[in-house]
Amino acid sequence: MRSDSQSSPATALPRLSLHILVVDDEQTIRKTMSMCLEAEGHQVTAVSNAQDALGEAARRAFDLAFIDLRLGADNGLDLIQPLLSESPWLKIVIITAYATVDSAVEAMRRGAADYLPKPFSPAQVVAAAEKISRFRALEHRLQTLQEAQDGGDPESDLSSSSAPMQRAVELAHQVAGSEASVLIRGESGTGKGVLARAIHSWSKRAGKALAVISCPSLSSELLESELFGHVKGAFTGAVRDNPGRIAVSDGGTLFLDEIGDLPLSLQPKLLRFLQDHAYERVGDAITRKADVRILAATNIDLESAVAAGRFREDLLYRLNVIQIDLPPLRQRTDDILPLATRFLVMLKGMKSVVGFTAEAELALRRYTWPGNVRELRNVIERATILCRGDRIDMEHLPSGFSAKKSVLELGDLVTIDAIEEQHIRRVLAAVPALEEAAQILGIDYATLWRRRKKYGI
Repeated sequence: MRSDSQSSPATALPRLSLHILVVDDEQTIRKTMSMCLEAEGHQVTAVSNAQDALGEAARRAFDLAFIDLRLGADNGLDLIQPLLSESPWLKIVIITAYATVDSAVEAMRRGAADYLPKPFSPAQVVAAAEKISRFRALEHRLQTLQEAQDGGDPESDLSSSSAPMQRAVELAHQVAGSEASVLIRGESGTGKGVLARAIHSWSKRAGKALAVISCPSLSSELLESELFGHVKGAFTGAVRDNPGRIAVSDGGTLFLDEIGDLPLSLQPKLLRFLQDHAYERVGDAITRKADVRILAATNIDLESAVAAGRFREDLLYRLNVIQIDLPPLRQRTDDILPLATRFLVMLKGMKSVVGFTAEAELALRRYTWPGNVRELRNVIERATILCRGDRIDMEHLPSGFSAKKSVLELGDLVTIDAIEEQHIRRVLAAVPALEEAAQILGIDYATLWRRRKKYGI
């Protein structure tokens, strides 16, 4: 026996409450396993045959399945691949009174995570679930780290000297422990996604997945598939089943970025999910359930979108249970230089850049930052690449910067490029979509893309 003092590092991981499927044709086994697993806080669904198991897996996502090797005339091993196709993240434990080396090897070859011979004690069942719980927690932690890609990034640092920003972070801390939907409002680049990840990490759902969908980045059809999932053959190109982000984040959090761009055709379906936690995959009539908390963000006035008929009022009410407003960087002037310095430390690499000249610092503070923290990062990255000395100076900043005045006007003694750059930046900061910005500027999307590349926007 290993003493507590010798416990493995895995004990540092959170213990997750799992959704567990038990498949066994013996009623006593089903009842005993359900009782001991539910006593540990897990949610258990128990069935007696393969057909019912597949039906339950189609209706909801499971983290763990205990499957008897012999299910009447059926072979439990034949359930492994269909269940994994339905839920790729599922962990399967084969249980059997006819344990052999060959059957154990075959179970692992087909994708089982563990093998438990009968007769087994309740403690052994709990231990098997505990092992999977720790493994799932590790998977979610790695997934969150990979998606966030924070890595000490100053952009993910929520510390601030600004009272409005401090209030926003404090409110996020307060609501993180609840199950309420949160709507984060703020201009593009203010850190809405960073705050959403923080709310998830501070919540009781932190051990489960955080899934992120950027609503403007996909067409209506692809967005529906990404959100709710689809079945093979549902549309051209659907060569395999896709569980969707809702299923992936079951028990966790789904962050919908720029929710104002959600197509009207999908808004009733999202509203239904918010109300009933029910949905269907594209091309499938089976109604599924998932326990997912919704966080959303927007950089547009949703009330105006409601008045214009582009956004459902009832959906806005469901999303906006808690509203958090993030201030733009121009209202956080005391944060500009500390953030710039942290970006410099992170981005300078092997260079010997140690800071900024007084003139550059003044220019950074006086600039209006229409692109907010994201723009600040890009400016510092550009300056770091161009700087040959130990301090970033005015020559390393974009042409639209000036220590005397940051808002250019027609007639200023500057180049046309400087005027064009700042105009494009301000238009991009004021509208929710690149297509709308291109229309306002009177240029096509490809030209706007080239201008953004030219000016490092």
